[in-house]
Amino acid sequence: MKTLVICSGGLDSVSLAHVTARTRQLTRLVSFDYGQRHRKELDYARDAAERLSVPHHVIDMRAIGAALTGSALTDDLEVPDGHYAEETMRITVVPNRNAIMLTVAYGIAAAQGDEAVATAVHGGDHFIYPDCRPGFARAFDAMQREALDGYAEVALWTPYVNLSKADIVRDGAAHGTPFAQTWSCYKGGAHHCGRCGTCVERREAFELAGIPDPTSYEDPDFWRQAIAEREGR
Repeated sequence: MKTLVICSGGLDSVSLAHVTARTRQLTRLVSFDYGQRHRKELDYARDAAERLSVPHHVIDMRAIGAALTGSALTDDLEVPDGHYAEETMRITVVPNRNAIMLTVAYGIAAAQGDEAVATAVHGGDHFIYPDCRPGFARAFDAMQREALDGYAEVALWTPYVNLSKADIVRDGAAHGTPFAQTWSCYKGGAHHCGRCGTCVERREAFELAGIPDPTSYEDPDFWRQAIAEREGR
């Protein structure tokens, strides 16, 4: 099945790109510049497209991102440290981000003759991001089938929506994902900070998956403290 993958350059979406290339017909990667402070992730998406020999479309959404105020990813707000599933991480929500990106991706897929749009939303996203949940995925897929009725048939593929990030690490490893060539950190520094929610989640996922983590972290041990605090130990 000819499949477009929405790829941020992060561990999840780059893994999905490699899995798609091995198990389906990967047609292209689509990324979005919405003014995120960790824009360097787009370089990793570009590298993935080159590695997998597919076109890479970067959609400029900076004007839209500027209007979606209130997120630490786009505004001058501090990205909090701690576990990804803590209440404090809600400040990283960019309202309707996935819904907007999926709408654009569906349009590209329909125009280019692709049969599916793939996105790497996963179970760990459910607490914070409503447009990463299974109910949203089902409703969005149904809406898009109506929107493209009679013009194109494009399905939504969310293979990780009920899985954990550790499951993604295992799947990515099984399909040759070069994890060192992915970017997760929301702070966008020279190296992964090791303290923000995505860094903690990333480090924990490798530990749970039993797979060595090749990532260079500025604070490689903070994740254990963050997990202990969340669990009340």
